Amino acid sequence: MVRGKSIRMQRITSSGKIVCVPMDHGVSVGPIKGLENPNEIIRKIEQGGATSVLAHKGIFKSLATPPKIGIIVHITGSTDLGPAPNSKKLVGTVEEAIRLGADAVSVHINIGSKEEPEMLQLLGMVADECDKWEMPLIGMMYPRGEKISNPSDPVIVSHVARVGAELGADLVKTVYTGDPKTFEKVVKSCPVPIAVAGGPKSDTDKAVLELARDVVRAGAIGVTFGRNIFEHRNPELITKAISMVVLKGASVEEAMNLIGRGT
Repeated sequence: MVRGKSIRMQRITSSGKIVCVPMDHGVSVGPIKGLENPNEIIRKIEQGGATSVLAHKGIFKSLATPPKIGIIVHITGSTDLGPAPNSKKLVGTVEEAIRLGADAVSVHINIGSKEEPEMLQLLGMVADECDKWEMPLIGMMYPRGEKISNPSDPVIVSHVARVGAELGADLVKTVYTGDPKTFEKVVKSCPVPIAVAGGPKSDTDKAVLELARDVVRAGAIGVTFGRNIFEHRNPELITKAISMVVLKGASVEEAMNLIGRGT
């Protein structure tokens, strides 16, 4: 039997793969480069072939027209200006996201911080609400905080991803371990699909595309790249190149040729 979660998951993916552009940075760090005009950047990533966009509720409310791609409403937040940046608090609800027309919701959970217990409780409660409304839940699971000395440690990343799955996330977004072999173990030990965060802005387009290729080869269903797309000199073009690699299985060389033709 087809369920609501399955229908909505299809709206944020393409043939089971995902190229999501997270734009929730405005709450945590402010209107950084590339996010000065959310309406404009969303149109560019639509044209580039992204499967979904992730942002806070106010961004979607402010758009001139509805996005033509999947909508993921982020419902947790904190700011770098506050006393506890790692402590993510609920700033929205699943029901509110439904009223906005969302196809999924996401929460950010920092494992290894002193605020972890409260965030684990938050994750469990939101997962229950998502089950109630048949709404997919994306768990942004990060190894971040006082107890984390190496956030790329495959053992730690595996643990962090598993926490997200065990507490009810339908899709886990987490960090890359640095190589496909160790990340494959992370994917295999997580009972729900995994997508990979892009991290800081990369120095080269090739590095971004190689990361996308490697994580898909390791078994991830795709990527959630923010800065490496919206801070790019040509967000539409880099989105097209990433989508070629993730959604169509193109080589890095083929995607680089596309970028070369567009610059």
